Amino acid sequence: MFDLNALSTAIETHGAVVRIVLADVKGSAPREAGTEMLVWRDGQSGTIGGGALELAATRLADEMLDTGRDCQVMKQALGPDIGQCCGGAVSVVLERFEAEQYRAMEADFAFQGIWARRVETGPTDLPDALARKIKRFEQSDTPIATTLSKGWLVEPVWRNRLPVYIYGAGHVGDALARVLAPMPQFEVFLADVREPLFGDLPAQVHYSDQTPPHELLKTAPAGAAHLIMTPEHDYDLTLCDTLLKQPFAFAGLIGSETKWARFRKRLAALGHSDAQISRITCPIGDPTLGKHPQAIAVGVASQLLLSLRRQTLGEEIAL
Repeated sequence: MFDLNALSTAIETHGAVVRIVLADVKGSAPREAGTEMLVWRDGQSGTIGGGALELAATRLADEMLDTGRDCQVMKQALGPDIGQCCGGAVSVVLERFEAEQYRAMEADFAFQGIWARRVETGPTDLPDALARKIKRFEQSDTPIATTLSKGWLVEPVWRNRLPVYIYGAGHVGDALARVLAPMPQFEVFLADVREPLFGDLPAQVHYSDQTPPHELLKTAPAGAAHLIMTPEHDYDLTLCDTLLKQPFAFAGLIGSETKWARFRKRLAALGHSDAQISRITCPIGDPTLGKHPQAIAVGVASQLLLSLRRQTLGEEIAL
């Protein structure tokens, strides 16, 4: 799925960027169609997998950065000739973007959630079959599948990113922000008044070291997820109390079952009903993974990903 935020951030930071996407996959392959990565001079982010396949694609991207070529399609069998044994075949589309091309691209699809463009030479009119397919999906909550057909590439564009507010930039908060940041499903906000904790965060993370977390929380949209993990239990309680007074999609509190039992009593004393209090998840993550900060982060990320998947499939959300 086309990640507008990642591309715009990379262009702003690095200038010219080549986006690489697996446009078509037949048979066995390391990643699915729609998988993308970005390449710029002396750096890259994401992965299309496959080792030798990715190496060949990144080398081609480097050439495009040198020559200024705008678009190229690479078709590759994943067999012994490139040292792989997947047995499938892929078509890889590489497109070079700078600020001007990015602005033109925005105007082209106008953020309707689908972007169709010709990536190989041929007729300039969109094929009828693709036009009908796009029309079916324009008003759908289900994203259109990445499709390469008759020289045209059609991709879904990320529209509904889940805002995730993390309160506390300590070991777990920092780990969670870093796990979620590369994923286009999430827009990550990290809040803490301890400024030295924000040294080398990924560019995708929005951070606040001036606005107190409880004030930032009040500005969050109703569909946001909130993860409370400050170093002070009393302040965690203040955040829980504040959050229960406004709409939210998910709330998680770091801590043990003992901490949560105490918090339930204190939140009830503040006037919150059992039903309200039960909307907060504590402990968070997957306890079977352990208490290492990265393990907790992986467990929480899994909860959020499963929630988004259930939303996409129209299932009941239960974190």
